[in-house]
Amino acid sequence: MKDMLEKLAKNSQKAISDGTYKINYKTPKSKQNLVNQIKNNKHASLITEVKFSSPSLGNIRDVSDPVFIATQMVEGGAVGLSVLTQPYLFNGSPDYFTKIRKKINIPLLMKDIVVDKIQIDAAEKLGADVILLIQAIFDKKFAKDIDDFVSYAHKKNLLVLLESHTKKEFTESTKTHADILGINNRNLDTLEIDLDTTKSILHDRDEKRIVISESGVESPKDIKFLDRCGADAFLVGSSIMKSKDIKGLVSELVSAI
Repeated sequence: MKDMLEKLAKNSQKAISDGTYKINYKTPKSKQNLVNQIKNNKHASLITEVKFSSPSLGNIRDVSDPVFIATQMVEGGAVGLSVLTQPYLFNGSPDYFTKIRKKINIPLLMKDIVVDKIQIDAAEKLGADVILLIQAIFDKKFAKDIDDFVSYAHKKNLLVLLESHTKKEFTESTKTHADILGINNRNLDTLEIDLDTTKSILHDRDEKRIVISESGVESPKDIKFLDRCGADAFLVGSSIMKSKDIKGLVSELVSAI
């Protein structure tokens, strides 16, 4: 698992070569702003994830109607949705994203391993509101010049969620113009999860931007813990996708605060 991040980056290059991100249509984005939605929310701000597979769990849920799943998440109270577009290991698809975008009005995050601006172009055409960038991808030279990528995304009218896993990465992420900062509780090399990752990074928080804690949330107790740690919002995927009652679990997590 040590080279998982490199594998993910190579998978993105393969998807680019395969034409995954060649989008010949343009879908309107949401009229809502994710940052404002989080700031104005009195309860737990959940960004729930439509994800059928993952490197750590393999198949999470049989590939079924993504629009139905997304609708259940919205009805449960999610402030935003994260939709996987990476085909390899995640069973994601720009097609799923488009189907959800056409039916769902809340902000959508295009979740992928971004290594090339072609993917940012795709996000704009798909109607994404937010795109994920990963600090370690740039630190390990799988992509070049994070500031250039952030600037390019902004020119495409996209917000940037910049994800880190270590204190060093988080510190580097604060030096950018990313709109939202993310802390992934999952180590992308080992795939191990530790919610204390958020706690250790935010214990002396001096950052005014929205911070999202990502991965490992399974219960209201986890939400309350991460809220006490200083997280402003929570990205939750696998536990919800595994649930037989998506709407009910989302509602339960939202009501934790």
